[in-house]
Amino acid sequence: MFRTRATALASLAAAGMLLLSACNGATTASSAPTAGAADLSFRSGTAQQNHAQPNTGDLAPGAAPAAAARKPVARTWVQLSAGRAGALDPVVLNGAGFTLYRFDNDSANPSRSTCFDACASTWPPYLVAKGGKVFIDGIRKSAIGFVPRDGAFQVTIGGWPVYLFSKDTEPGDTNGQGVGGTWFGVTPDGQKAGRAAGGGQNGQNGGQNDGASPSAAPATSATFFDSANFADPAEGITGPGCRPVRFSGSLQISGFAKIWDGPDCTGTSLVVQGDVNDLSAIGFPAVKSVRFFN
Repeated sequence: MFRTRATALASLAAAGMLLLSACNGATTASSAPTAGAADLSFRSGTAQQNHAQPNTGDLAPGAAPAAAARKPVARTWVQLSAGRAGALDPVVLNGAGFTLYRFDNDSANPSRSTCFDACASTWPPYLVAKGGKVFIDGIRKSAIGFVPRDGAFQVTIGGWPVYLFSKDTEPGDTNGQGVGGTWFGVTPDGQKAGRAAGGGQNGQNGGQNDGASPSAAPATSATFFDSANFADPAEGITGPGCRPVRFSGSLQISGFAKIWDGPDCTGTSLVVQGDVNDLSAIGFPAVKSVRFFN
């Protein structure tokens, strides 16, 4: 009887702590990364190699980034593959080929998400359902963990909760790389993809500007000039989305956006914030497109 009462009291105490946390506005995606996830099963190889059912898990219609942004989805299986997307190599991709991201404002030790509400609509948390499967392709099992969230588990890599980006519309897109200076593709060991050891963007930014500051707002327009130091002729460009650019000598912008050296937001990219008086000096002598995130 004593054991039964003690167990009941412990359960009530735990429930009280959860209520107190909710009243204090604490996030739900925190605590030990593997807590409560013992019923998840790991399999080596891809979902296809393990004969996962079509149109389920990462391949379910509601699991694509844009769909998951409208309604959280807990996948019956997830696939974590070390691969390449754009200039990011290596970066972790899911079973549908979409890039997974980490957020600087989160915590890896302990694993904790700070992205909820409107943030989670733009950056859907990558969730696996209770009792689900995790297919591992080129990633160490020890690097993978989970935090409870929305009745399921958010995947962590290297302790960092991971997300999709709602504006990635095709497999291999990396439109979330460098957004706000706080969002980056995640490597197989939980580091920031595309970042050199010195802190610069390796093969991605390639210049002096290392992304926007965390407090910067996304730009809604920009003015590109044909020559350095803001010399005419010039063109004004307004978002949202990807826009073509004719001039690439210098740039005036309030907030941050991403510029590309290829058309239709392809090729090498760089997150810029504030005016740039000589685009060639930061490694972009030929800007062909710009993406706004408003």
